[in-house]
Amino acid sequence: MRVTSRFTLLVAAVLAAASPAHAAPVFINILTGGTSGVYYPIGVGLSQIYSDGIPGAKTSVQATKASVENLNLLQAGRGELALALGDSVADAKNGVEEAGFKAPLTKLRAIAGAYPNYIQIVASQESGIKTLADLKGKTLSVGAPKSGTELNARAILKAAGLTYEDMSKVQYLPFAESVELIKNRQLDATLQSSGLGMAAIRDLASVMPLNYVAIPAEVVANIGNPAYQSAMIPANTYDGQTQAVPTVAITNILVTRADVPDEMAYEMTRLMFENLTRLGNAHSAAKDIKLSNAAKSLPIPLHPGAERYYKEKGAL
Repeated sequence: MRVTSRFTLLVAAVLAAASPAHAAPVFINILTGGTSGVYYPIGVGLSQIYSDGIPGAKTSVQATKASVENLNLLQAGRGELALALGDSVADAKNGVEEAGFKAPLTKLRAIAGAYPNYIQIVASQESGIKTLADLKGKTLSVGAPKSGTELNARAILKAAGLTYEDMSKVQYLPFAESVELIKNRQLDATLQSSGLGMAAIRDLASVMPLNYVAIPAEVVANIGNPAYQSAMIPANTYDGQTQAVPTVAITNILVTRADVPDEMAYEMTRLMFENLTRLGNAHSAAKDIKLSNAAKSLPIPLHPGAERYYKEKGAL
């Protein structure tokens, strides 16, 4: 074979090896929550954005029990991105065992502060529950045991002078299952921590009249945790909810691992903020994600890749 031909073949082989078709796949597993909540559709939206925007990306979306499970899975290297409540992230960093963390989770790094979760307590009208005090002697679902939602429930009830023992029964069920039990008159109320307009409550409000239980500002103050802030569920967020409802909001955080490559973390951050309209179409809660707030008041360090993006945008 002539030298020229051999050289040509060598160049062709190098170019083929360098082509995107031969690039090593980039695996991004996104840890979310139950399929009837808000984390899951936002995770699906992010997976589509990353699949389109990162060459060689192989994305997957994992339904989980949400915050606590997500953070433990990240620590174990079983995901690249997760959604979690800010108070759960702080507990994970500090290794709060009663919150579901046997030791401090040292590998967690922040990508962005996202949208707020609103605590939404809804009850069937026929239950007669209108206030937190009315929950006494009633049946209440509070989310999966030691989930972010269930930890929120404990904190709020304690601040209102209530405990689980005050209820006739406490159920530890996901959002959709709680709603089905209320429909079937087997449950009086459910406490759900999620973005506004969540599918499970929309579904319930479409088939039966509901009471939306307020969490007054003084109860929020009694919680004594800066992660919990007074907020309002705007009127007409759900069918039949004609008045705004005082409640508490907790920021969700997009979390990754320290050992995720800087360039991947940078791209995950950049692509999210460059596609916020598209992400908002996946779920309206994502419309509250703001670049100006994303790097503020985080309980864990930013990933260096995300930090680089915020520095470029002047958002630190």
